[in-house]
Amino acid sequence: MEITHIILLILEIIGTVSFAVSGSMEAIKAKLDAFGVLFVGCITAVGGGIIRDLLIGRTPPGIFSNLYILLIAALSSLIVFVIAYIIHQRIQTVMHKFEWFTNLFDALGLAAFSVTGVEIAFVYGVSDNAVLSVILGLFTGVGGGLIRDVLINTTPYIFKKHVYAIASIIGATVYYVIRLFSAQTLVASIVAMTLVVVIRLLAAKFLWSLPKVRLEEEPKTSEEDKKE
Repeated sequence: MEITHIILLILEIIGTVSFAVSGSMEAIKAKLDAFGVLFVGCITAVGGGIIRDLLIGRTPPGIFSNLYILLIAALSSLIVFVIAYIIHQRIQTVMHKFEWFTNLFDALGLAAFSVTGVEIAFVYGVSDNAVLSVILGLFTGVGGGLIRDVLINTTPYIFKKHVYAIASIIGATVYYVIRLFSAQTLVASIVAMTLVVVIRLLAAKFLWSLPKVRLEEEPKTSEEDKKE
């Protein structure tokens, strides 16, 4: 097996485990049952890859021929659910740590899949299109989370989370540039992934965010006040 394929496999496993963990944690916070936690964890892990494959015309998507990835996602989600179920009485007291782990795993998953998506562009011979290559990295990184947030009925991370999609775009672009001018896949992966994780964790810590239009709430009418 070529070194590039080995790296791609490792990144896919890292991204799958990371997103399955973060997805199942979000599902637990949304108070879903066991099946809901497993389903959301799995779709968070594989959703981005499915969107990516459809964009390049790879049908059926690779996940259906690599079922071990789905098994890894399901097992990771199940482990998270079992742990949360066992310590459910103390989960509120460790919620701040719970949030930190969610952010960490989410950052790792975003980094790994942003790189994987761009590498797929090279593997399938579409790397001459820089925009498409970066978009493949972006959708691989954020696609699963987008589906997850829709399923748990919350505004998707990419529209509100601190510098989320931007981190993916930066990482994908850096990986593409290094990979385009060098065969050092490992170096490109390490540099790009480190950059994404650092940006995400710093953004979460210092509450970095893109500008928003903050509309003032309209004053309530007397009838609305009575209803409340």
